[in-house]
Amino acid sequence: MRRQRVFLFGEAERGDYCTPLTCRSLLQLSEMLGNPPEETQGIFYAIQALLYNRELIFFRVEEEGFSTQDYLRGIKLLKNKQVGAELTAICMPGVGDIEIIEQVTPVCKIYKSLLIVTPEDLYDYLTCLN
Repeated sequence: MRRQRVFLFGEAERGDYCTPLTCRSLLQLSEMLGNPPEETQGIFYAIQALLYNRELIFFRVEEEGFSTQDYLRGIKLLKNKQVGAELTAICMPGVGDIEIIEQVTPVCKIYKSLLIVTPEDLYDYLTCLN
């Protein structure tokens, strides 16, 4: 049986920007991305995905929640199915930006996947709608 796959946008100490990096273990995650920068959540969510035995595709952005062009570049990769045919979830901690969420929503429909954001991000998104 194939492992469920999570595509995660996040900030990290090292690794190539805007490049999907497949990770299958905590050791591999640590070697590829290093430590989490302060005030970020991407590595935390990556660890959770791996501990729940999910395959992880980490897409490093320069600054979680603020590097709009990085997020849009990743969304474009997802739209073109350049990361494979199956995704269980797309995780975007730190993103409450209406533009980014509205761009990723149709992608979630394409993959029939969940969008994972923090409660604070959901609040930011919902209050932007008014």
